[in-house]
Amino acid sequence: MASSTTLTPSRRRLRWLLPAVLLLAWLALSSVAGPYSGKLSEVQSNTQSEFLPADAESQRVAELSGGFSDSDAFPAYLLLESGTPLTQAQLADFGAFAASVPEVEVPVTGGTAQRVGDFLVPGPIPVVPSDDGLAALALVSFDAGQLSASLPDGESPVTVAVEQIREAAAGLSGDGVQVYTAGPAATTADLVSAFGGIDGTLLLVAGVAVLLILLVVYRSPVLPFFVLLTAGFALTTASLVVYLLADADVVTLDGQGQGILSILVVGAATDYSLLLVARYREELRRHDDRYDAMRRAWRQTLEPVAASAATVVLGLLCLLLADIGPTRGLGPVTAVGIVSAVLAALTFLPALLVLPGRTSPGEHGRWVFWPGIPRVGSRGPEVTGVWARVARLVGRRPVAVGVLSTLVLVVLAAFAPTLDTGGVSQTDTFLDRVESVVGGEALARHFPAGSGSPTLVVAPESELAAVTSAVEAADGVSSVVPTLDDGGQPRVSDGRVQLQVTLDDAADSPAAEDAVAALRTDLDAVDGDVLVGGTTAQALDVREYSTADRDRIIPVILLVVFVVLAVLLRSLLAPLLLVLANVLSFAATLGAAALVFDHVLDLPGGDPTVPLYAFVFLVALGIDYSIFLMTRVREESLLQGTRPGVLHGLAVTGGVITSAGIVLAATFAALGVLPILFLLQIAFLVAFGVLLDTFVVRSLLVPALVYLTGKKVWWPHRMSRDEEPAPAEGDVLLPR
Repeated sequence: MASSTTLTPSRRRLRWLLPAVLLLAWLALSSVAGPYSGKLSEVQSNTQSEFLPADAESQRVAELSGGFSDSDAFPAYLLLESGTPLTQAQLADFGAFAASVPEVEVPVTGGTAQRVGDFLVPGPIPVVPSDDGLAALALVSFDAGQLSASLPDGESPVTVAVEQIREAAAGLSGDGVQVYTAGPAATTADLVSAFGGIDGTLLLVAGVAVLLILLVVYRSPVLPFFVLLTAGFALTTASLVVYLLADADVVTLDGQGQGILSILVVGAATDYSLLLVARYREELRRHDDRYDAMRRAWRQTLEPVAASAATVVLGLLCLLLADIGPTRGLGPVTAVGIVSAVLAALTFLPALLVLPGRTSPGEHGRWVFWPGIPRVGSRGPEVTGVWARVARLVGRRPVAVGVLSTLVLVVLAAFAPTLDTGGVSQTDTFLDRVESVVGGEALARHFPAGSGSPTLVVAPESELAAVTSAVEAADGVSSVVPTLDDGGQPRVSDGRVQLQVTLDDAADSPAAEDAVAALRTDLDAVDGDVLVGGTTAQALDVREYSTADRDRIIPVILLVVFVVLAVLLRSLLAPLLLVLANVLSFAATLGAAALVFDHVLDLPGGDPTVPLYAFVFLVALGIDYSIFLMTRVREESLLQGTRPGVLHGLAVTGGVITSAGIVLAATFAALGVLPILFLLQIAFLVAFGVLLDTFVVRSLLVPALVYLTGKKVWWPHRMSRDEEPAPAEGDVLLPR
């Protein structure tokens, strides 16, 4: 056993100098990066039109629409609703308020106050009474260019303006009359508000969950805070890098991406820390000197953590193949988070763990584990713990374990095709009854639901009559009018005209998207140069591009994961077994989600990006646990043979990998506290999938498959040792 007493004084000083330098470097970096964790919202983009590539049909219409208006409009609407017919006085008051909206003041922290009118398309705000006399509608057209602008305090002009309009309109409500501010601009404002507390809420929930789990795992008052501090430093570093990239328009960051980044960094940093701490504690049972123990633990941890991180990073970077902006941006954003997590876990945490201190003579560096201090020669949980018993079960009944675990996964996977990911209305993305949702429902009670957000059709001037007739005859269309010039004639721009189409269904509903899809097909038969755009068409394009992204990226991720595993394990058969096991686990997770979403939570459906995001995190992250297991199995197989190696590897890694899985599941479950449908679904899918992978795939299915396959699992590589028999019942797995 190594001992520091054989070292010279100068060598001893050098041994603590590196940890001291690392700690100082991380403290300096954190002091610079810390403020950026709270500034990420300043570089968010939550506008659907910015998600699409330039060649999307709705984007081409948006470009051409500039010829029919001085600026592109992004509408909000004010809706006055009453339980009894509106009086002329009420209509007059509402009209006066609508006319005064441009004069509503927008306060700016650190800058001069502005008016709402500074952010609107020039022109009057018309008021239209409903046919039933119970409502009136006023259209407020924001300049679409303001969506990408920022006020001096970093806030979005549209978001702040909507908030001020709502405050001003509150005085009109009462005596059976209610005023709503809704429409696309109001929905955007509600989204920004929903993500407004993302940093504090998510980190608080995730931090408390991780702390409680770590206290149970370590039974130490010190180690959990060391691990949380490591995760915190990783997150501040990632936030700094992501802020700089988003501010320079290198990546696209939305509210969902920011939430996922926070959770991913905390979960990954904690997982990597757990692996290092477990190996360090194991080595402290073999080495007197904490530096020797850490050196050995660090070297043995480096390969699985680096391979795991490489797999996750490469899998996440596959999202760069996406056409949807936030999906494409999520790849490098989360990859930065994983790299930060690895750096913190492999540099900052080791420096913390070897800090001087002791609880009794001879226990330098072990005090962090108090009261369960690992002493040289003591027995670890791999000998007598629950995972030693699980390993013996796999060794005694490999066929039964493999068949039963596969059967559980197959039964759940059978429900996967019933998971609804065909898209939902934008209002359904909220789990709370925000004002834009309530106002949209009120609009549909008194006007065609598509009012205020017209679908735009751009057609050659020569085809105006034919195109108008085709639109009027299309299903789901309430009305159609051309955009007129000052003379009351259809405005012509570059030989094209524009029609404004009001749909029967709400502009953000799947039914409206289906109507637009059918309209595009009908108009293609009239003239191939006719284009259909607008808010509904943008949502349709997002759904179609998202589906194409999913179908294209998932096979690429599988290939990348397989290649990384083949390089790591020097085998082709073992990676194939691991990938197939994780794909089956993913399918089972989708099946479980279908049952829970449809029959327990009664959710309205899901977005096509939900399976893609879930796949990225479950396969790229879920494979981590198989990597942690199989790298140790390979290490042990070189010494003992494959069958004893897989049992010893399962016993010695079972506790730490299970703890890591529970931590990651808990951190992703924290996403469910935000009132967004997408994040709730991702929270369930990843949390359930990680636990399924941890307790079934990595603990039972993979060990059973490897045990049954034997040394052939390393094909085409040949292990140097012959196979040894499994432990007999009652035997223990002894450490090396």
